[in-house]
Amino acid sequence: MIYEMRTYDLKPRSLPEFIKRFGAAYEKRRKFSRLAAFWYTEIGPLNQVVHVWPYADLAERGRIRAEAIAAGGWPPDNSEFILDMRSEIMLPWPNSPALPTGNVGPYFEMRTYTLNPADLAKVPKVWEKPLAARLELSPVIALWFSELGGLNKFVHIWPYRSLDERMAVRKQAIASGIWPPSPGPGQAGYIPVRQETKILLAAPFSPLQ
Repeated sequence: MIYEMRTYDLKPRSLPEFIKRFGAAYEKRRKFSRLAAFWYTEIGPLNQVVHVWPYADLAERGRIRAEAIAAGGWPPDNSEFILDMRSEIMLPWPNSPALPTGNVGPYFEMRTYTLNPADLAKVPKVWEKPLAARLELSPVIALWFSELGGLNKFVHIWPYRSLDERMAVRKQAIASGIWPPSPGPGQAGYIPVRQETKILLAAPFSPLQ
């Protein structure tokens, strides 16, 4: 399983029309394959949308995209609103859950850490024990490394019922000493080169809400 994460930066005040046109075009596109999620930013870099597509592999991605384009009506007629667009292929960790469907948010925190290449292999080892304790407080829905696009990235996504819940859970995790993850005895630690966090909300047609 791979996830294609497409991130578009939009012109200010264009988001409602972008979502409207995308949703209309998706009604036909979904016959070929379905979205995993479609989000827009509420906090962080504004006027941004993130849509995630699951595929078995790159060959399936190429085939499905070609079929959808050949059928007409895809991609959506939204180019006038787009300032920048990025596509990244994400590989889930072996213990990463598949992105769920249904109401698990409505707030989603996407945290992206850019790492030194030599540190990528350290992250799952450092996270393994602390993550088990952290998941007793709230779930995680994605643990991904980037494979194509922006490299050396670690993306983790956390759903919350409210921003107050997010603050309470993070405060409890830090106070209890289980978070953030730190290396155990004999483990090599890591320090991200860059960190980014953003709060996302789902579009009406997103399978993940």
